[in-house]
Amino acid sequence: MTLVPVADERGIRTLTLDSPGNRNALSAPLVAELADALTAAGKDPAVRAVVLTHTGATFSAGADLKAPPNPYAFVTLLRQIVELPKPVVARVEGKVRAGGLGLLGACDAVVASPDSDFALTEVRIGVAPAVISLTLLPKLQPRAAARYYLTGERFGVAEALELGLVTAGAEALESILDGLRRASPQGLAAAKRLVTARVLETFERDAEELVQESASLFASAEAREGMTAFLERRDPEWRL
Repeated sequence: MTLVPVADERGIRTLTLDSPGNRNALSAPLVAELADALTAAGKDPAVRAVVLTHTGATFSAGADLKAPPNPYAFVTLLRQIVELPKPVVARVEGKVRAGGLGLLGACDAVVASPDSDFALTEVRIGVAPAVISLTLLPKLQPRAAARYYLTGERFGVAEALELGLVTAGAEALESILDGLRRASPQGLAAAKRLVTARVLETFERDAEELVQESASLFASAEAREGMTAFLERRDPEWRL
């Protein structure tokens, strides 16, 4: 069974995260399949742009705690989205948590339905949004980023727009895709290189350090307690 179905319509390739059993959590198989689908889209001259969307009520619940990807594989996936010579537009119609926000940060545009909501929940299981900072921190408004990094609070589309995580409401999707269809492939690739240059500098400078930081946190006693509490649907021992 494929985890990332592919569909084409007038130069737009839609990649759908389709693992509803774990709320489209970023498992090793899903990350590998999405990477392969992006590689194929990047090489296909008939593809002008990519839409990344989902089935079910959750775009992605973040890392799959039962079958997590290798952190280097996830970094490679995020960089692949940033470097793809075709624009990538995320379409969100529901919840996005933790590592799922890293995917949104890597995309060139994000549209979200009014009932969508977001949360950087890593601190609540004893870790931090380390690797996904590669795509998020260069784009997010610093004060708001600090609040949601530190508290793990949920926030809606209005806050996501102010924060810089979301580009527009879902109603803007067709206008964005029409603009991409009108643009030349060469022009799109060159323009994308300009707007992603700062993000790629962050990968060059910080990727290895953040992978090591993430690995250290996930191996800690606090993280083990946090993940166990999450899976057992109880509060962790540090809850006040």
